[in-house]
Amino acid sequence: MEKIIQEKTSADHLLYVSLKYTKTTDVILNLLERWRNLIEICLNKMLEKARKKKLIKNIPSAPKLKIEKCKELFKKNKEIIDVIELFEFFKRIPLKEKLRENEFRKNVTLRVLDRGQWVAIDMEKLKEYNEMIERFIREIKQLI
Repeated sequence: MEKIIQEKTSADHLLYVSLKYTKTTDVILNLLERWRNLIEICLNKMLEKARKKKLIKNIPSAPKLKIEKCKELFKKNKEIIDVIELFEFFKRIPLKEKLRENEFRKNVTLRVLDRGQWVAIDMEKLKEYNEMIERFIREIKQLI
């Protein structure tokens, strides 16, 4: 749990301090990477807990299989499923085409071409993601 809280603190600092003063898409990319790491740690913890409860026999070693196993185990929990889908999006971002808009200005935006559509990641979208991750962490605390 300490590692999860540490990652969350680092991500919050990037969102509320670094991005506020620098207003660059590099900070947005770093923030998305932090969140990706945070979610990955949580998914691993969830799988460990499921193995201890004998819900699964073993934890898959491949990342894709881990994601599928988590989706299968927690299919009834909307918060967890939403964040797993967000995690999959975050994993695709480094490989996708990106446009940087309004850097060093108030409306800094990172546009990512994902599955044929441009996704705009701005401050409002980042706050939405942050709220989703907050709810997800609350769910994780109850499970662990």
